[in-house]
Amino acid sequence: MKEKNMQRDKTGMMQEKRDKGGRFIKGVSGNPAGRKQGSRNRATVIGQELIDGKVEVIVKKAMAMALDGDTQMLRTCLERLIPVRKSSPIQQITLPVMKSLDDLPKLTQAILTAASSGELTPDEAEGLMKIVAGHVKAVEIGELETRLKKLEEKQK
Repeated sequence: MKEKNMQRDKTGMMQEKRDKGGRFIKGVSGNPAGRKQGSRNRATVIGQELIDGKVEVIVKKAMAMALDGDTQMLRTCLERLIPVRKSSPIQQITLPVMKSLDDLPKLTQAILTAASSGELTPDEAEGLMKIVAGHVKAVEIGELETRLKKLEEKQK
């Protein structure tokens, strides 16, 4: 093989860069060492250097523009200061306790009823159903373990 078509991998062994058709071999990097961890893009570094030392002035200007009635700047400031809430606590609703799988239909019916009456939003109901599904798995595992112990005791 030509030396030009060879490169060293991370272990120092020589490997081919291209196949016989001249195409790059899948999984073989042209830069096996890769980019240094923590290195930043040149544009990011330049931008950071431009605003270093001026952050306080920029923030004061943005706040002044927002307070002077610039609605776009006001929205930007608010989005940065008070991020959009990802989720919030569900309002107080009463749900039946699920002690065994026999209680599952009552619980899911209560969630569906609360969603259809407007006590819960569809997203809240969906979140509760996911929690119930996780609880169902836990109950199933508990019941299987109990049954398994009884079977093992009978065999002894």
